[in-house]
Amino acid sequence: MLTFMTIRELYEITVNADTIEKDQIEYVQLEGWIRTNRNNGSVGFIELNDGTYFKNAQLVYTKDLAEFATYAKYSTGSAILAIGKYKVTPNAKQPFEIEITKIDLEGDCDNTYPLQKKRHSFEYMREIPHLRPRANTFNAIFRLRSILSMAIHEFFQDQGFVYVHTPIVTGNDGEGAGELFKISTGKKEEFFGKETYLTCTGQLHVEAFALAFRDVYTFGPAFRAENSHTPYHAAEFWMVEPEIAFANLEDDMNLIEDMIKYCIDYVLENAKCEMEFFNNMIDKTCIERITKVRDSEFKRMTYTEAVEILQNSGVKFERDVYWGMDFDKEHEKYICEQVVNGPVFLTDYPKDIKAFYMRLNDDGKTVAACDLLVPGVGELVGGSQREERYDYLDKRMDELNMNKETLQWYLDLRKYGGCQHAGFGLGFDRFLMYLTGVNNIRDTEPYPRTTNNCIF
Repeated sequence: MLTFMTIRELYEITVNADTIEKDQIEYVQLEGWIRTNRNNGSVGFIELNDGTYFKNAQLVYTKDLAEFATYAKYSTGSAILAIGKYKVTPNAKQPFEIEITKIDLEGDCDNTYPLQKKRHSFEYMREIPHLRPRANTFNAIFRLRSILSMAIHEFFQDQGFVYVHTPIVTGNDGEGAGELFKISTGKKEEFFGKETYLTCTGQLHVEAFALAFRDVYTFGPAFRAENSHTPYHAAEFWMVEPEIAFANLEDDMNLIEDMIKYCIDYVLENAKCEMEFFNNMIDKTCIERITKVRDSEFKRMTYTEAVEILQNSGVKFERDVYWGMDFDKEHEKYICEQVVNGPVFLTDYPKDIKAFYMRLNDDGKTVAACDLLVPGVGELVGGSQREERYDYLDKRMDELNMNKETLQWYLDLRKYGGCQHAGFGLGFDRFLMYLTGVNNIRDTEPYPRTTNNCIF
């Protein structure tokens, strides 16, 4: 009996002990792309991947087949339809193989195909983003990206959060820092009747929904026009931004901790093959590192305490430490790796280095903000309790010479049933970097957009 199967289904059936389905399978039909094809003159082996699973299926064809010479010529990258006998191979490297009876060539792949070599640099692969999903590293990254997206949604949906699609086109700067992409049709008049930009955050818009639904989140693209060439910055990236009403900074940190641990658990459970690949090929400490974070208690430390520890550490940092500075990565990593030896929230930052919407503390100098620092990368998540007091927020915007006309709606939220609320932002692409050990944000995005780079 001939059964159409996917490679994922074959692995699940084969590995899951004694199943009725496995005993009933005799001949299978597979469709996919050739990763490798080699033969020794009497027997040939094709590694086939159909996109449903990270691992390949091994197809075996012998010289007994009349088309042996033809099959041996099928090149890497070609699309084929294969029919063969399903055979369990418990003592081999792979749990099963397919003994070929017939192969149909669906789509040939000519000799200019750039992935015929087994190894290419990440830099080279960025030049062919339309083909790099076929390479093992990027196949694993982009599959993990999908799985991690699901983890984010399941975490919030299971707790009753409402998913809000905040606008990509906006008339205000959410961070108060400029560096936005202006939208223009090239005509003199403004298409939307005023200057508009690509959003750099969905936070301000999602706050309005938190004051109706209580617990909400937005998860979508954001844009920054910073002329940055670091491995951690991209002009287009994705942000996870939840907002919770009737909540303070402590509630916010608890939510962050729960989400990070949930996501780590989720990818370790649902992306085992991919995580094993990253652990073997990208970062030998990958699984151990994130498992330790999952099992850790997230400590708390104030910014002022961190400054004192850094100043008294006896370490000569590249940049001297002083109260009021924005910590560099070297400072963040020292705190979480050398002092805490695990994840830590730094809280109560100086107001002058944080966004205008963060709640002013009673000391008048700091705000109820937090950054989560984790070993290996430093800052992973930033959050805060929002300023819910109209007069305080109004005064702060005046201090920063902000255009309140475009943000009057945001101020109105404070006088129309406003309440204590908090939220945070997680850079999704950077989270992928952390989970995998990949050290450049360009290699976590399907089509990276960075300074002087917009291939396709």
